[in-house]
Amino acid sequence: MIILNQTYVTLASFILNGIPGLEHMHLWISIPFCTMYVVAMVGNCGLLYLIRYEDSLHRSMYYFLAMLSLTDLVMCSSTIPKTLCIFWFHLKEISFDECLVQKFFIHTFTGMESGVLMLMALDRYVAICYPLRYSTILTNSVITNIGFATFLRAVLLIIPLVFLTKRLPFCRGNIIHHTYCDQLSVAKLSCGNIKANIIYGLMAAFLIGGFDILCITISYTMILRAVVSLSSADAQQKAFSTRTAHICAIVFSYSPAFFCFFFNRFGSHKIPPSCHIIVANIYLLLPPTMNPIVYGVKTKQIRDCVVRIFSVSKDTKSQHMKGI
Repeated sequence: MIILNQTYVTLASFILNGIPGLEHMHLWISIPFCTMYVVAMVGNCGLLYLIRYEDSLHRSMYYFLAMLSLTDLVMCSSTIPKTLCIFWFHLKEISFDECLVQKFFIHTFTGMESGVLMLMALDRYVAICYPLRYSTILTNSVITNIGFATFLRAVLLIIPLVFLTKRLPFCRGNIIHHTYCDQLSVAKLSCGNIKANIIYGLMAAFLIGGFDILCITISYTMILRAVVSLSSADAQQKAFSTRTAHICAIVFSYSPAFFCFFFNRFGSHKIPPSCHIIVANIYLLLPPTMNPIVYGVKTKQIRDCVVRIFSVSKDTKSQHMKGI
């Protein structure tokens, strides 16, 4: 580290200390973390493969699902490999620049996750409320543009947060009591004024999460009104059943996010830090793990594609055995 004016320091690296108070449990905690990460990688890569090569899945709903899978892959891969290195090999050091890059990816792609869930809600709104115009409203070019706009929104809102952190002087050590470079955990090591970081972080959270939750709420209110107005009970049940997977994805994403948000602001003295850190990791792991499972189970088209692939593979293997 470089000492400036005998007081402020610019750190060359940080030490990620893992989960404070549970260091002796790191190896055991790594087992579910690693299992969930493997399931997330296999499940999301499998979904992307199906959507890419199955013609029946070349529709706007599945294009948004592909965006969600890509986002989930980047989101969990930005933290879990480093977390497992801390748990398994005690490789706790991370350079200052690497910390900033990790922070950028975490916040950008959690923002992207929220945005894609909002786009999926709008997609379902158009499908139910304007079924005859669905394919003309959500064309491939429209999907590409709104997907890129959602990504650009997250990038433009998070970049200033990274630069606000980069300008801070540090004089309170370099040990971060976390498994990754969390926004407040890094800022609290600074001896400078972090008010701008806190205010801008709140503003970015409300601009992304608040706007997306509002859009999702409005979309589902309109969907509910349209479904209730259907005369057939079977049609109502079918319409509700197609929303199940998306509602589960919203719950998996926003529930741990709300816990982390309120803990950082109001509950830091009442809840053990270890509990917060575990939930913060679950926040980045649960959606990538569960989304492909839920969509695979609840979506008939995806389920049929998986069954067909395994059936073809089984038939090919049987013919090969007969040939032998």
